[in-house]
Amino acid sequence: MKKKLPNIISKLLPVGVFVLLIVLWGVICDSGMVPEYMLPSPGKVLKAFHTDFPLLCEHAKVTLQEAFVGMLIGIVLAFVVAILMDAFPILYEACYPIIVVTQTIPTIAIAPLLVLWMGYDMAPKVTLVVITSFFPITVGLLEGFKAADPDMLNLLRSMGANRVQIFWHVKLFGAATSFFSGLKISAAYAVVSAVISEWLGGFLGLGVYMVRVKKSYSFDKMFAVIFLICIISLLLMKGVEGLQKLCMPWERQKNRRIRDKS
Repeated sequence: MKKKLPNIISKLLPVGVFVLLIVLWGVICDSGMVPEYMLPSPGKVLKAFHTDFPLLCEHAKVTLQEAFVGMLIGIVLAFVVAILMDAFPILYEACYPIIVVTQTIPTIAIAPLLVLWMGYDMAPKVTLVVITSFFPITVGLLEGFKAADPDMLNLLRSMGANRVQIFWHVKLFGAATSFFSGLKISAAYAVVSAVISEWLGGFLGLGVYMVRVKKSYSFDKMFAVIFLICIISLLLMKGVEGLQKLCMPWERQKNRRIRDKS
């Protein structure tokens, strides 16, 4: 029981903090400290969420499609670029600063240009998701490749392994933890990037829905869609964690041994 208690507390603590924030939000609204048109009460937000839930799901399907397609392209592109940069140091020295510079440009500044160049269909939304998800995954892979055990690399070289075999047996699996760390960040950014690009034009999507309810001053619906975006982002991150456990069973066994020792 003593071993399980810290684990139970760590899971209940975020829930307790969330409930406390909701209660505090409700108290502020009921006390009249903030006008209702500026901050709707949790009850009104929940009612708006329930009333518009079918419509929110219809818009969420489009946003999730954009996020998933963009993430998939970003993952493939990140793997290709990271492998090439790891294989050719001169390419790393030349391209890494450029990759970093691309992340210093605000997303909200890139989105209008993408819409101008590509129109109002899915292409600019997917492109923005690719741009935002590419960097964390690429950096995670590069850091994982560099963190490969030198003794293991020398051992394989002494046994006559070529570069492809060394990469597959040591570097790739060694970079798995860093890859999934970057993927978690990308999963959180993907939906937000898609929504930001939808603000500038489109026909369906959570960003389009947000613009419409903002123009009608329906701030309870605005908070409802923000709540849904948070839920989707958290579920995507949890999905990545589940995929990590599935793809890295050795880490699960390692963590279990650590818990048993403690």
